[in-house]
Amino acid sequence: MTDGERIKNWAREIGFDKVGLAPAGPTPGGEHLTEWLTRGYHGGMDWMKKNADRRLDPRRVLPEARSIISVALNYYTPHERQPGELKISRYAWGTDYHYVLGRMLEELVARIARGWPASANLWYVDTGPVLEKAWAEQAGIGWIGKNGVLISRDFGTWLFLGEIITTLQLKPDLPQSNHCGTCTSCIDVCPAGAIVEPYVVDTHRCISFWTIEHRGEFPPGIADRLDGWIFGCDVCQDVCPFNRFQKNAKLREDFAPRRELLRPGRWLEISEDDFADLTRKSPLQRTRLEGIKRNLQAAGIMAVTANRPVRQKKLEK
Repeated sequence: MTDGERIKNWAREIGFDKVGLAPAGPTPGGEHLTEWLTRGYHGGMDWMKKNADRRLDPRRVLPEARSIISVALNYYTPHERQPGELKISRYAWGTDYHYVLGRMLEELVARIARGWPASANLWYVDTGPVLEKAWAEQAGIGWIGKNGVLISRDFGTWLFLGEIITTLQLKPDLPQSNHCGTCTSCIDVCPAGAIVEPYVVDTHRCISFWTIEHRGEFPPGIADRLDGWIFGCDVCQDVCPFNRFQKNAKLREDFAPRRELLRPGRWLEISEDDFADLTRKSPLQRTRLEGIKRNLQAAGIMAVTANRPVRQKKLEK
């Protein structure tokens, strides 16, 4: 058994659904990031510009890096949105993936450290200067679709990604080829027209950016383009043909929907303490209570006057 096969077996024992290996070096497709930033499509996400050079080569993060270990975890649960439920992205229904993948990657790195004490290993879950999707594609886990989301023939688009940059020299897997073909379903259905061309997403138009990352009030015209979404957006994923291969998550308890989050009535006149309790270890904490209230107001579920939420008529609970 090779070192890479041993690490892959450990990753699967820990619970990851897919794992692949790639040689450390210049980030595959890094020129697309440079062009995307130059065109200003990162919107208000200025951290994408910060340390861009490190994103373009993991050896600038760990100089002795030899390999990238890419892992993926399926988060699909069989719940379908019911009439009256808030439109919250599926990835945010349960526990924040940073907690779930973080503890799993910590265990995998601990095993690697015991197996190769002289190795150096850095793990990331959307928390550092690493282009997760590019490395997942290079490691054979899936391919980047026209909507910028990683797609797997085994699990569709419902995957969380993580990486380990390691000094170990591991035999790489073959990169995944692209299977989008002539399909334009994600482009055609985007409510905000954010996919301005295949494989290019303009953050200035993206519903997920405005409902999650943007701070403060919406500029004129933005609220009308959010299509009722409160946190994130799944429209381009819901229509992806490869999601017919979706499977229920092994960690269903972690990713099952917290029904209280989806009930509009639960958010009316909510206090900061209530928000902290309701969203404990939830991705919704990222937007903060003021952001969620702003989004609810944009969706016509809550009106905010003088910082006091006012119940709207005919609200479904």
